[in-house]
Amino acid sequence: MTSKRTSKTAASKSAAKKPTTVAPGTAGKDELLQYYRDMLMMRRFEEKAGQLYGMGLIAGFCHLYIGQEAVVTGIQAALEEGDQVITGYRDHAHMLACGMDPKGVMAELTGREGGYSRGKGGSMHMFSREKQFYGGHGIVGAQVALGTGLGFADWYKGNGKLSVAYFGDGAANQGQVYESFNMAKLWNLPVIYVIENNQYAMGTSVKRASSETALHKRGISFGIPGEEVDGMDVEAVKRAAEKAVKHARGGNGPYILEMKTYRYRGHSMSDPAKYRTREEVDDIRSHHDPIDLIKKRLVEGGHATEDELKALDKDVKAIVNEAAQFAKDSPEPDPSELYTDVLVEV
Repeated sequence: MTSKRTSKTAASKSAAKKPTTVAPGTAGKDELLQYYRDMLMMRRFEEKAGQLYGMGLIAGFCHLYIGQEAVVTGIQAALEEGDQVITGYRDHAHMLACGMDPKGVMAELTGREGGYSRGKGGSMHMFSREKQFYGGHGIVGAQVALGTGLGFADWYKGNGKLSVAYFGDGAANQGQVYESFNMAKLWNLPVIYVIENNQYAMGTSVKRASSETALHKRGISFGIPGEEVDGMDVEAVKRAAEKAVKHARGGNGPYILEMKTYRYRGHSMSDPAKYRTREEVDDIRSHHDPIDLIKKRLVEGGHATEDELKALDKDVKAIVNEAAQFAKDSPEPDPSELYTDVLVEV
């Protein structure tokens, strides 16, 4: 005889949605090329940041996004000008996706005056109101409440805009996340919560840290819909993001997107990532890399040749190298900067 608990679990599994995917060739040539270039820019930028960190030019913490590029690229492609973005400390790619200048981002990483926060924010704390990017936050899960506040402002003003709050599988277990969910649904705020589930949080597998590992279901008790998405496929991300945007902008309240993704490097530059095998990482790189996937679709679809894509990569590397040189040449902030931006007089 099957117990109620067993039958309930089986029913739950059978009813679970499969990750959102797309058939190859859904996007056209120009769209695929833009995705490819944007993700290459993030990958090469992060590789260069890793090099500068190894040279001692970047101090403190530095969390690289290598492997997760499809998530922010696909989400950003579905947004409109004026929509706001906020994220945690693995944030460099989000800045680039929002249109922030690689020079200003790299200069901030190296603590230089030419950086977006004039060298005072570093890797985890830089902003651009012009690009509607509200950080970069070092406190785990803090950006979720702030992103909900941005959505509240949009709702209050009735400006038709929305906010996107990115956070990881580790932050998904923080209490303020659920307080935010409750308020967002209570007032039907235009907020999209993007959970970048890279499987290991700071170094602990989701299976060992979460009683409910289907993180897109975390909003069920609040009445917030959610879905799991193949976060290694930029086209699948774009498709799911469009659905979430339509829902939130249409006055239906928040939406949760769980992006199943993967980071190739450790949690931060000081993390050797010994909690997973080399074979596991190599398997993802070989069979599920988001950039290689789009490259394959471009070549097999007759949209670009290998040589053309190599030339594009060369151009991207030149932009990143120029950004690194700009950062090196930019002076360090004057000590008097310690006393600025600490008080707002009204």
